[in-house]
Amino acid sequence: MPPPVIRASQARIPAVDRVLHFPAVFRLVEDYGRLLVTEAVRTVLADFRQALAAGRIPEWDERSIGELVHAYANAWSTPSLRRVFNLTGTVLHTNLGRSPLPPEAVAAVARAAGPANLEYDLDKGRRGDRDVHVEGLLTELTGAEAATVVNNNAAAVFLVLNTLALRKQVPVSRGELVEIGDAFRIPDIMARAGCRLQEVGTTNRTHLWDFEQSIGPRTGMLMKVHTSNYAIQGFTAAVPEEALAALAHRHGLPFVVDLGSGSLVDLRRYGLPYEPTPQDALGHGADLITFSGDKLLGGPQAGIIVGRADLVKRIKRNPIKRALRLGKMSLAALEAVLRLYRDPDRLAERLPALRLLTRPEEEIAAQGQRLRPVLEQALAGKVRIELLPCRSQIGSGALPVDALPSHCLRLVPHAGRGRAVEQLAAAFRALPIPVVGRVEGGALCLDLRCLDDEAAFLSQLAALNFRARP
Repeated sequence: MPPPVIRASQARIPAVDRVLHFPAVFRLVEDYGRLLVTEAVRTVLADFRQALAAGRIPEWDERSIGELVHAYANAWSTPSLRRVFNLTGTVLHTNLGRSPLPPEAVAAVARAAGPANLEYDLDKGRRGDRDVHVEGLLTELTGAEAATVVNNNAAAVFLVLNTLALRKQVPVSRGELVEIGDAFRIPDIMARAGCRLQEVGTTNRTHLWDFEQSIGPRTGMLMKVHTSNYAIQGFTAAVPEEALAALAHRHGLPFVVDLGSGSLVDLRRYGLPYEPTPQDALGHGADLITFSGDKLLGGPQAGIIVGRADLVKRIKRNPIKRALRLGKMSLAALEAVLRLYRDPDRLAERLPALRLLTRPEEEIAAQGQRLRPVLEQALAGKVRIELLPCRSQIGSGALPVDALPSHCLRLVPHAGRGRAVEQLAAAFRALPIPVVGRVEGGALCLDLRCLDDEAAFLSQLAALNFRARP
């Protein structure tokens, strides 16, 4: 039996209907709806009963109950997918959505949210092809004969393999059997596509004769995978695309290049390291090229296939294409981003991904000088803050060995030791617009390269609630 004081407290727990008529709770119905508020009330009362069962007697006056109900209702109403400040130092961060979209793409998504001519030909008044919204731009920008799009580059590679090499062998260099995010591997994709992987060469050196010896009556195509998320250095050798294309064509086989990240412009123009482009691969004799829309391209998540018209036509007829197709809002965003590439002189200004990648180091340092005293005031002496030079990563499997000079604010809590750093990082993530940094060396580092909305960042620092706890 619980003690008498707890039994008396249990008897005082109000009924759900009564709580719903508390003024502080009743007002919440207007904002959150009766069903959600009722569930919040039930949850609060259940919490009370659990506390009493554990021997605790919580406060449960009308004000306290109203605050708890409000907290639950507000938490349940907060969107799960939220905007964040990416201060990790990885510009194209896979877990944070990769490329930020330009305003033109955001507006295009909003326009496409309602009824749109997704698969309707307005001129002919009949059903059309959804690829038409981007195919012309892709062929114009790359020089390919035809193009199609799916929902990501892994899907693009899968679809190409399944269409051109089903139940056939595909030779690939051992040094190119990449693993992309979350343990998705090229060999696994090939197996699921119904192909048989034929490894050729060694991890660090593969020669043309390795491919020549692998070709037989069951060979479906030759494939080269750009190792965009790692680099093999030292005693290495790889077969040039031109040589592989010539070999494939001598045997009547298609030659496919998977660029992974992929860029539509020569990044050296903007002071960045070179990254192979679809135009380069086509010039080297590739029949099909696959690449991403949401990495260096700077658009929405998409897998893009460009190349020979007859092969693209076969890919479009594959029934699996429908399962992998791109939705209307992604198509709208991709079209808007591709249109920006028609004006390469202003691309670095208008495309957020490229703007962040090319942001001058001195501009980042000046921003850090402005932010440091404001952060020191917000944290009220609880943290030591330094402005230090650092290196940003490009990210998302693009240019893996290249880093960009940047500056970061390094925050070291005065008390609490190791756990305090994690608590500080959690406090920044709890802000209205969560701030995501990186924890390293006993400090929270906020790399400022991607902080392009300084006003919004500063406006919420008053809500920063950090207290080191043992």
